[in-house]
Amino acid sequence: MRALRPTATTFLLAATLVGVTACSPLAAAHTPAATPSVEPTTPPSDPIADWVDERMSQLTLEQKAAALLMLHAPGTDPAPLRAYVDAGVSGLILMGDNVPATPVELAALTTAVQGDPEAPVLIGIDEEGGEVQRLPWDGAASAGTLRDAPPQAAEEAFAARASTLSDVGVSVNFGVVADVTPDPASFISGRVLGTDAAGAADRVAAAVVGERGTVASTLKHFPGHGAAPGDSHSSIPSAPLDLDAWRAGPSVPFVAGIDAGAELVMTGHLAYPAVDPAPASLSPAWHRILRDELGFDGVVVTDDMLMLQHNGLPEYADPGENAVRAVAAGSDLLLYVLPGDPGTVGVSVGGLVAAIVGAVQSGRISEERLDDAADRVLTLRRTLEESETMSGMNPDVGE
Repeated sequence: MRALRPTATTFLLAATLVGVTACSPLAAAHTPAATPSVEPTTPPSDPIADWVDERMSQLTLEQKAAALLMLHAPGTDPAPLRAYVDAGVSGLILMGDNVPATPVELAALTTAVQGDPEAPVLIGIDEEGGEVQRLPWDGAASAGTLRDAPPQAAEEAFAARASTLSDVGVSVNFGVVADVTPDPASFISGRVLGTDAAGAADRVAAAVVGERGTVASTLKHFPGHGAAPGDSHSSIPSAPLDLDAWRAGPSVPFVAGIDAGAELVMTGHLAYPAVDPAPASLSPAWHRILRDELGFDGVVVTDDMLMLQHNGLPEYADPGENAVRAVAAGSDLLLYVLPGDPGTVGVSVGGLVAAIVGAVQSGRISEERLDDAADRVLTLRRTLEESETMSGMNPDVGE
């Protein structure tokens, strides 16, 4: 039954009765005590956000730009890697040439490159297992087995893999392949966790759950390499799908991994021309879809930016321009697998920083976009530090 709305006469009668009652000698005796006023409560502060805000307030444009970089230097000598850290980068990616003979030696290497105890540099690695495996002592099952096993097997394998990585100081695994394809001839076929979207989604989500709380999970290669024939290491593979077809297929494992809590998504150097002719790593459209439609709020990392140069197309020959386009599109962390002499590929920390800062100063990249990217990366670094601290305080974690 709908409640009756009071009329003006009702309000007038009520006011008259209140006035008469208030004038009565008995009013004071029967008037209830005033209800104490309740002060509005201040929501509890977020210590990680507070720390990031304070650190961001201290950074120059150059330092913010440097914070968007994750680099590789070959070899097991920590000095070149530590030099990148001292230059202000936020991450290092380890390749096979960085891996010494034993886990103890690798743990010593990752310890030696750290320089900021409040927000340790991100140490990333491609540890999928199987075709892409950097650590010879990683015995956990890989995609070749997991795609035909129940999802629980993927969770167990990636939990074991995450522990192996964490034990040697790796904090980010670029290991959860969210691509899907039924085509055995596909470049990515041997690495997918499912040959159909639903099967891949179940195992991708399970892998993320397995890594949760031990290392940060990365989904790759957004928006999906399985639909784009070719090798993105040397070309810009093209997918013939429109957005609706993408939503019905390749997007499904990414949605599952995001919903499971993946902290990073890696964009691929691959194109869906019906959505945007630019590769996804440089595409504002795909970054908007990832943020607004899929609801991803973590760190967007590119695939190795040198791959764009390796395809030989003149529009991707300038590493500074590629960096500017990636950040402007929405990337937060730019990945570079560099040789011992980065000058041979035209890359330096100073050059990349100058290109990004110059784009901010000219208006190609808004200062808000730069701040957003740096904020997300610093938040991840601080979050992982807090998680590691809490794990150290709880001896049962990981057992």
